[in-house]
Amino acid sequence: MSFKFSIQRLKQGLSKTKKSLLGKITEAVGLSRKIDQELLDKLEEILLKGDVGVKGTEKIIQDLKIRVKEEKIEEPQKIIEVIKEEILAILESSVSSTKTLAQDTNPLIIMVVGTNGTGKTTSIAKLAKRYSDQGKKVLVAGCDTFRAAALEQLSIWAQRAEADIIKSEPNQDPASVAFDAVKAALSRKIDVVIVDTAGRLHTKYNLMEELKKIKRVMGKSLEGAPQEVFLVLDATTGQNGISQAKMFDQAVGLSGIILAKLDGTAKGGIVVAIANELKIPVRYVGLGEKIDDLEEFDPKDFVEALFL
Repeated sequence: MSFKFSIQRLKQGLSKTKKSLLGKITEAVGLSRKIDQELLDKLEEILLKGDVGVKGTEKIIQDLKIRVKEEKIEEPQKIIEVIKEEILAILESSVSSTKTLAQDTNPLIIMVVGTNGTGKTTSIAKLAKRYSDQGKKVLVAGCDTFRAAALEQLSIWAQRAEADIIKSEPNQDPASVAFDAVKAALSRKIDVVIVDTAGRLHTKYNLMEELKKIKRVMGKSLEGAPQEVFLVLDATTGQNGISQAKMFDQAVGLSGIILAKLDGTAKGGIVVAIANELKIPVRYVGLGEKIDDLEEFDPKDFVEALFL
């Protein structure tokens, strides 16, 4: 995929966020004759409403004040470039603070977690399609044994993604399905295994304990598995995504986030909040409902698309 196409796709997907965030920043700066506390307060309000988060907003405003003083910035218009650079720095720090996982591991086991309704099933299908398009053999494991409809939906999407699927029997232990999937991958010479998990049980405690067990069992069937644990977040939930991410990270340790439905929200600033507060990188963003509407997240591309 070319850089230009990726940027165009991102620009289109970020149009609501751009209008809400950049549009209001540009308006505030354009109405100001000087850089004063009134302007800084206005920018702070805009960033908070754009779901950049309290801590992310505080960091950007503080760094902005320092740079205005040190670099002797007097023209309000130049503030936009500074904010752009500060957002990029936050996003890049989350990537650099995360250990690089062995992408050439074979099979690569990806465990996908998230609450129901976030777009988890479609995100798994999109991820499977990306790997299939790279010529890799993909196996999807349906470990959400509590919802028959979820398995049916996953089967349909897996077929579209040209991926094999291992499904559970009714009320089968989800961890045993994951175990079977890893063993099947080894015997069939599968390149990538994507493990779907339940998003809701009758208590959060039970859900987290189940996820821990699935991860533990996969590690026993193949040392180092799963190499990736992705959380699917619905971008439209904004700041609620932070608490979700913290909860899942504490339970199973996240290596990345798939931010779904980014095209349908003005709350794209959540990307900055996640990077700043959790140091967990956004790895992919969902920009539509088609099976190929999943873009690999790149901080520079994201900032360029947002500020172009």
